[in-house]
Amino acid sequence: MDFAHNNNIDYKAISLFAGAGGCSLGFQQYGVNILAAYDICKEAVDTYNYNFKGNKADVEDLSTCDFSTIRDKLGLHRGELDLIIGGPPCQGFTTAGLRSETDSRNLLLTNYVNALQEFYPRWFMMENVEGILTTINGKFIVACIQGMISLGYTVYLKKVYMQEYGIPQRRKRVIIIGNREGKSFEFPKPISIARGCIYKNGTRTLREAIADIEEVDIPEINHIRKIESGIQYERICALREGQTMKNLPKELQHKSFAKRAARRVCDGTPSEKRGGSPAGLKRLIYDEPSLTITGSANSEFIHPTQNRMLTVRECARIQTFPDSFRFFGSDSQQMQQIGNAIPPLFANQMAKQIFICDLKYSKSLPQGLMWYDVTKSSAMSPALTATCHKLDQMLVCNQFLF
Repeated sequence: MDFAHNNNIDYKAISLFAGAGGCSLGFQQYGVNILAAYDICKEAVDTYNYNFKGNKADVEDLSTCDFSTIRDKLGLHRGELDLIIGGPPCQGFTTAGLRSETDSRNLLLTNYVNALQEFYPRWFMMENVEGILTTINGKFIVACIQGMISLGYTVYLKKVYMQEYGIPQRRKRVIIIGNREGKSFEFPKPISIARGCIYKNGTRTLREAIADIEEVDIPEINHIRKIESGIQYERICALREGQTMKNLPKELQHKSFAKRAARRVCDGTPSEKRGGSPAGLKRLIYDEPSLTITGSANSEFIHPTQNRMLTVRECARIQTFPDSFRFFGSDSQQMQQIGNAIPPLFANQMAKQIFICDLKYSKSLPQGLMWYDVTKSSAMSPALTATCHKLDQMLVCNQFLF
């Protein structure tokens, strides 16, 4: 993986909801000085502090903290910070679980805006799952953007398909970029364009990410191939590349499989507790990008050619973490850190693009939502249509668009 570097950059940043530090790694690799990081998970903080050589990360409940106290501890004045990176936990918005207006995790968006108000950085980058666009017909995302605009930010919103940027997985995420100086921002140009299951030259595949370690165990990087037994092993052996649990013969089915495999998650439809993701057990395809790496990927995704699940390190590689990056905690805790992370390689490209736009543009644009791009499809669900209608009402007059 090729990370961009810039030895001349002199940006100061903090990372909120930092997790293991995937976003921080990408920005640091470009040259950004990450002053501090905060997350509620102790194991993630242990991971962060080991890999970033110091005690820059603290265990902090960002739903109840006093951001003015945090700023004072860092010795920063309001407006002195160049960047805030990171995004609130995605579980409150994901279509794989229950989405609710009262989910406390969704209220963290308000806390994110509070952090922007207290630190008032020149730029920010917030990331979340695509479900944030349609939860309660866009209520949370619209309120969040309105809060950013009220603070004086010029805002840009895009649903990003990360396989277009050299990430070896089909991972859709919502990115919000803001600048308080009215500078224009352009998202980096894709390396390749994703259209359904059609992948062009330049798309990085699962084979490129993991093939060189498939035949050996490497315990020091938690690449330990675990062979299942009993009916689970029979299920694994029965599936071919691209097949899921719905392709299993009846005698190998699990009572939850039919419910999970047959369901469809429509944009904006609040999920019930359905017992896991719709893909469930699935053998990946070697010469395509992986499916999205989540906290349960190593218990659901079968290696494309071997009769075993993916290892923790293989999942980390698909997320573009280098092998030198060590994770702490149990396997399940490590997988949560990996699955929740912003892929470092993507974060690195965003760091570069923010720097380019910071230097390139000087025209003072008004505060407001400058543009948004939330789907590749010409057809939208009722919930996404409702969200887009609200966003349209927030758009700054087209005369300011480039």
